[in-house]
Amino acid sequence: MQLNGSQIFVEVLCEQGVDTLFGYPGGAVLNLYDELYKNADRITHVLTAHEQGASHAADGYARATGRTGVVLATSGPGATNLVTGIATAYMDSVPMVAFTGNVTTEGLGKDGFQEAYIEGITMPITKHNFTVRRVEDLADTMRAAFRIAQSGRKGPVLVDIPKDVTAAVCEFTPKKPEPIRTVTTFNEEQVKWAADIINGAQRPLVYFGGGVRSAASCQPLRDLLKKAEIPATYTLMAAGVVPYGDPMNIGMVGMHGCYTSNRAVADCDVLIAVGARFSDRVALNPKTFAKNATIIQIDIDASELGKNVDVDLAIVGDAAYVLNAMLPMIEDKKHPDWMKMIHEWQAQDYHPVSDASRLMPHQVIGEVCNQCGPEAVYVTDVGQHQMWAAQYIRHTKSRGFITSGGLGTMGFGYGAAIGAQMALGRDQRVVMFTGDGSFHMNLNEACTAVSYELPIITVIFNNQVLGMVRQWQTAFYGKRFSQTDPHRKTNFVKLAEGFGLKGYHCENLAQFQEAFADALKQKGPTWIECMIDKDEKVLPMIPGGGDINDIIMK
Repeated sequence: MQLNGSQIFVEVLCEQGVDTLFGYPGGAVLNLYDELYKNADRITHVLTAHEQGASHAADGYARATGRTGVVLATSGPGATNLVTGIATAYMDSVPMVAFTGNVTTEGLGKDGFQEAYIEGITMPITKHNFTVRRVEDLADTMRAAFRIAQSGRKGPVLVDIPKDVTAAVCEFTPKKPEPIRTVTTFNEEQVKWAADIINGAQRPLVYFGGGVRSAASCQPLRDLLKKAEIPATYTLMAAGVVPYGDPMNIGMVGMHGCYTSNRAVADCDVLIAVGARFSDRVALNPKTFAKNATIIQIDIDASELGKNVDVDLAIVGDAAYVLNAMLPMIEDKKHPDWMKMIHEWQAQDYHPVSDASRLMPHQVIGEVCNQCGPEAVYVTDVGQHQMWAAQYIRHTKSRGFITSGGLGTMGFGYGAAIGAQMALGRDQRVVMFTGDGSFHMNLNEACTAVSYELPIITVIFNNQVLGMVRQWQTAFYGKRFSQTDPHRKTNFVKLAEGFGLKGYHCENLAQFQEAFADALKQKGPTWIECMIDKDEKVLPMIPGGGDINDIIMK
């Protein structure tokens, strides 16, 4: 059949199973938006306040579901406003396809109105990107983008579409989506070798990252921990993969991980790294990280193997397939002496002391968990509140914690919460934790949450400073608080009312309990401002370049 480029655009989106699209219109994409208008019954378009918010929403949609998030922006500034969101998805291996409009093919490279070379700009932060110069190439290019985003190590792909391509006509043939190219192969001899090493270990430890969440299944990892009684520690990106309360879950590792996890890394004799890349937030000193252990690394991306820390055995493959093949070779085993050491260290973990007369982060987060139940999805911005959330939320499901780990994008949270809420439906509880610093960056997306009546509860930890940076200035810069006290006078309750949503102000736990209970009853979005002491710290902390001997516990 003969279709124009805009019709092909919509048909391929539907062909790929896209039900929700986040974006913002502009001149170069008007043909596409006209076609989306005609097909509103097939694809829901979510209009955000800013293209960055749209990119974070597509990201949050993908993280909440595992499906590919899709975002659309116009040329020039519309396209460049996506860059931070694309980079965020790239660093955390999130499947996303970003579509941008551009000037006509004849005008490319001539510095026309709202032209930007977005293909070149995004080359370092995408798995692949395309500029479609012929309408005949549009359908297959879009199909390739979706396939690449989900294949192997997942990530974002960009497709730039000049305006004349959206109007040109060609023959279109519908196709069924290609199966995702899951990496099912691995070296069987290496897997057997790894099993032998694990069976011979006296103090084994699993260290897993976000790659496990992206793998075909998380269950093989859980089965391994149970079968061989192996304690496990995890990165920020993997919170929730092994449920809170599981006896093998010993907590997060790294700069703001618990004492037990960091001590276990230092003392284990075999470390099994699964879907983790030994980032500088975890392996603060790569030369001494797990220095007493034989290190096995399993990762779908060969370029990550041994990149940051030297390993003894590197296995390329999808974690689920590799671990499933390994499990029959693993002996049912107990490690009583090792577990006794773990339990002794756990007694030394940092536990904050509660004070009902003021608001303390662990109490706020604990109360949220108490009132929301086990099925809530938690989203964070970046900063102290992010680490408090990672430390104190009682995670119960693998996709229940959404945060920007690799890029650490302040302002990520509200867009991501909108994407998660749109993906999961209004009956699913989505709670966003933020700080006053992060929230100021993209709080404009409140208008989006209001427009679509999304019942997102936003908990704002307001200490009136840029808390994480100030904490570092306290510890290492002689309390020279350079530009971390912004002296803002924002009234979040009045601002919430201005956006058309309900706001609350809380200064003690009783007020918060009442406010959160009321927020749960609201049909639309709410903000709850929690006044937190500016000297409240994220503990423990290991300074950059340090190791377990440098841990700060107070």
